[in-house]
Amino acid sequence: MISDSLSVPSFEWRVSQGLVPYEEALAVMEARVNAVLAGEVGELIWLLEHPPLYTAGTSSSAQELIDAARFPVYQTGRGGKHTYHGPRQRIVYAVMDLTRRDHDLRAHVWRLEEWVIRTLAEFGVTGERRKGRVGVWVMTDGRDQKIAALGVRARRWVTSHGVALNVNPDLSHFAGIVPCGITGYSVTSLHALGVCVTMAEVDAAFQKHFAGVF
Repeated sequence: MISDSLSVPSFEWRVSQGLVPYEEALAVMEARVNAVLAGEVGELIWLLEHPPLYTAGTSSSAQELIDAARFPVYQTGRGGKHTYHGPRQRIVYAVMDLTRRDHDLRAHVWRLEEWVIRTLAEFGVTGERRKGRVGVWVMTDGRDQKIAALGVRARRWVTSHGVALNVNPDLSHFAGIVPCGITGYSVTSLHALGVCVTMAEVDAAFQKHFAGVF
């Protein structure tokens, strides 16, 4: 349990061990959104890993799904296009009430990106934004590579979904999609950059930098 700078009652910081099925995660997020809207509980930050799968956002297209038979594909209500989730990728789901902040979904996306950027800086990695490309990018050997994807859904100003940070996933698994619908760029991870941190260290960095952003 942690409390953010707004002292939200019953704010929950949850870390799940093992691989959480995607259907279970969706059900938990939906129930939490409903409970927040009803004023029954506070916000939730949930850190977890999924088994290998692809998700399709509301603006995805069939052409971006290169190998539909490789892993299960889930249609989801978040924004964005196709994304891969899998072991050793830190998923951060953020059920947050924007009525407590600024009623601004773009600002929420900016804060999620900023949170990842500050977390990466903890390990000496420079994460950056790119105009027209949602997510967090790193420059390696003169080329842009994506290290974190973002996708958000909001209902009556309560958000769900969030961030996927590549800690040490099997990067070959991204070959079954056009990641986030962006061609001409590859993906990377902390371990691929030579930063061999543990998931626990990543979680601690996320927690350390949460209040300074949100």
